[in-house]
Amino acid sequence: MFFSDRSDAGRQLAARLDHLKGQDVVVLGLPRGGVPVAVEVADALDAPLDICLVRKLGVPHRPEVAMGAVGEGGVRVLNEQVIHEAGVDDRALAAVEERELAELEQRARRYRGSRTPVPLEGRTVLVVDDGLATGATALAACRVVRARGAARIVLAVPVAPPGWTARLGGEADETVAVRTPEGFYAVGQFYRDFPQTPDDEVIARLDRSRAGRDPVVRETDVRIPVDGAVLAGRLAVPEGAAGLVLFAHGSGSSRHSPRNRAVAAELNRAGLGTLLFDLLSEAEAADRAHVFDTPLLAGRLAGATQWAAGRPGVEELPLGYFGASTGAAAALWAAGDPASPVAAVVSRGGRPDLAADRLAGVRAPTLLVVGGEDPLVLDLNRRAGALLRCENRLAVVEGATHLFEEPGALEEVAELATSWFTGHFRRRDAPAVGAD
Repeated sequence: MFFSDRSDAGRQLAARLDHLKGQDVVVLGLPRGGVPVAVEVADALDAPLDICLVRKLGVPHRPEVAMGAVGEGGVRVLNEQVIHEAGVDDRALAAVEERELAELEQRARRYRGSRTPVPLEGRTVLVVDDGLATGATALAACRVVRARGAARIVLAVPVAPPGWTARLGGEADETVAVRTPEGFYAVGQFYRDFPQTPDDEVIARLDRSRAGRDPVVRETDVRIPVDGAVLAGRLAVPEGAAGLVLFAHGSGSSRHSPRNRAVAAELNRAGLGTLLFDLLSEAEAADRAHVFDTPLLAGRLAGATQWAAGRPGVEELPLGYFGASTGAAAALWAAGDPASPVAAVVSRGGRPDLAADRLAGVRAPTLLVVGGEDPLVLDLNRRAGALLRCENRLAVVEGATHLFEEPGALEEVAELATSWFTGHFRRRDAPAVGAD
C-alpha cells in the first residue's frame, strides 16, 4: 500500500507539484474519486478547484473494462483494440455512449448547480485523478480541457502503471505520478482505504473550495452624468478585480434585467467587476423612439465608459462591453469608435445589423453568442462576423431561443462570456516580449 486514502494521496501528489505554485493554475478533479485528491493539490497550490466531467465507456457485461470515454463538449475517445477484442458492435457501443452522455449531463447539473465552470482560456490546467489504469478517461479529459482553451495541460495522478505516459499520445504537456509500480492491476490495490466517493462528498468539497475562494465583492449604487442626463447604475467590484465589464441592456429592459444580473454575478465570481446601468433616464425611456436609437445609446455607453475610466479603484482596469439584443448594437457601435478603450466585447442575442456601418471599425475581440433556435438573429450575426475586421467568434448555444430561457442556456452564456473576458483581459495585461 502506498496511500492510506485519497486525501493522503493528494498530499503526496501535491509535494511533486510544488513547481507550479505561484503560476496561473486551475486544478480540475475527475469526479468522483479524483476530487478528494484534487482538493489537497488545490489547497497546497492555493489554486481554484473545479471538475472535468468525463465518463468511461465500459464494455457491456464487463463495465470495469474501458473501451473509451466521452466528455463535455462532445469529446469522444475510443480504444479500438478493446472494442475489437470484446466483440462490441456499433449498436452496443452507441447504447453505452448514449447512457453515459445522459449521466454526464445529469452530473454536470448536480455538481455545478447554477455555477459556471472556472475559465481555462490561456491558463495552466492541472488535471488530477486518483490513479490511471487504461488512460481513456485521462485522455478524454485532456482533450476536453484543450478544447476549452487551456494553454498548458499537466496530468497528475498518485499512481499509474509503468510506461503510462505513452497511453496519452502527447495530449498532456507534462505528466506527474507519485508511483509507477510493477504488477499494476487496479488503482485501488495501492490504497488501504478506497471506497467509492459519493456525490454528496464531491459537492461538499467543491462548495467548500469555492466558498473559500469566491472574492469579496464591493457593490455600490452610482449615478452617472452623461450628456445632460443622470443614469442610475450598480457597480460591483471584487477584491483584486482583473477587469470591468459594462452592460448594455436591450429594449424594454434596464439595470434590473434578471438575465444580465445572472451573467454579472458569474463574472463577479470569476474576479471581474461589472457595471449595470440604465442607458436612458426614466423620462427618456418612456419615448420608444429612444429605445432603438443606436447612436444615442452608444453615446451613453461611451460616456459611462469615460466615467468608469476616471473612477478611483477601477480606473486602471481593462474594460469590456456585454451587450444584449439592441444593447449589443450600442456596444458594437461604441466599440467601433477609434478612441474606444475597450479590450473585449460580448454580444448576447445581439442585433449587430443596427450597427452595421461601424462594425469594420471595431478593434476589440468580439464574441457573438446566439441561440440555436433563434434563426433570424443567428443569420444576422453570421453576416456581422463577415463584416468585423477584429478577432471574432460566433458561439451558438444549441436549443436556446432569443431570451436563453431554456435550462442551462444562460449558464452557458455566462461561461462563454467569463472565458472571453478573462482571456482577453489577461492577454492585454501580459507584458510585451522583451519588456523589462
